[in-house]
Amino acid sequence: MVCQACGNEVTGPEVRFCPHCGAQIVAQPGAQFGTQPGAPQPGAPQPPPPQYAGYQPYPPYPPVVVVPRVQRHLQTLGTLWCVYGVYRLFSGFIGMFFLRAFAWRRWGDWNVGPWNNWGLHGPPWLPILPVIAAITAVMAALALFVGFSLLRRKPWGRTLAIVLAILALFRPIVGTALGIYTLWVLAPGASGMEYDSIADHS
Repeated sequence: MVCQACGNEVTGPEVRFCPHCGAQIVAQPGAQFGTQPGAPQPGAPQPPPPQYAGYQPYPPYPPVVVVPRVQRHLQTLGTLWCVYGVYRLFSGFIGMFFLRAFAWRRWGDWNVGPWNNWGLHGPPWLPILPVIAAITAVMAALALFVGFSLLRRKPWGRTLAIVLAILALFRPIVGTALGIYTLWVLAPGASGMEYDSIADHS
């Protein structure tokens, strides 16, 4: 044991007074079991860690929000369909202009190359150009309508976009890339349920 008055060690369990200072010896709890005074007892709750000056516990990490695929790509997909509609319109009419100029072998009233062998009415397939122009205009309008319906989240937008994406696969490079991207976003069954949940049914 240790004297509480002078701090000297006192030997012997029967000693009641310190031989150095004469103070009364008070037995400490747990001394008879060989444990140190103030030592935590087995099974006792541990005290919390000391709070140092300026110490603050780390705040919990914010939850990770995973945005679904359709919602993440819908704005971009609608914008690309609008751009593709404008591209189809201009590229189609510019191509028909050059095709007609080549068929007549003239630019305005100036002949280019030898005399036109098809006569005054041009080649026999020339009347098909208005049909091609009409088809180009309709497809461009549909592409713009698909882009508008996706941006506005119309209920029929997904179905119309999938149909037009399949047709766009046969248009090399630009159409094929847009068709693959559209089918990747909208074609799976899970995408259908997700699109229905965010569609504007008003």
